[in-house]
Amino acid sequence: MKTLQLLALVVVALLLSATSIFAQTGTVPNQVTLSGAGVGAGLDAALTLIGAGLGFGKIGAAALESMARQPEVAARVQTAMIIIGALLEGATFFALLICLLLGFSAKF
Repeated sequence: MKTLQLLALVVVALLLSATSIFAQTGTVPNQVTLSGAGVGAGLDAALTLIGAGLGFGKIGAAALESMARQPEVAARVQTAMIIIGALLEGATFFALLICLLLGFSAKF
């Protein structure tokens, strides 16, 4: 049921933004039109950050659960958690940088 609701929300968002994404440049000088690349970069940045938040949450939950089950390996688990978190953060920043570059190169 939640998947269906999420799909409906995505369809509604796409239908509401379709008029501004497909807007054509007018004959009036200095007329502002919304570019599809800017909208796409914004959506990609949002999805990247949501994915990173979910990833960090799963890492933290799994690490805390494993530390609670076996306290003697807490130091090794914490080290592994920090390394995985750093790798995830690097990938997130790379994806966010690409999204921002696409967004700033869009013509508005």
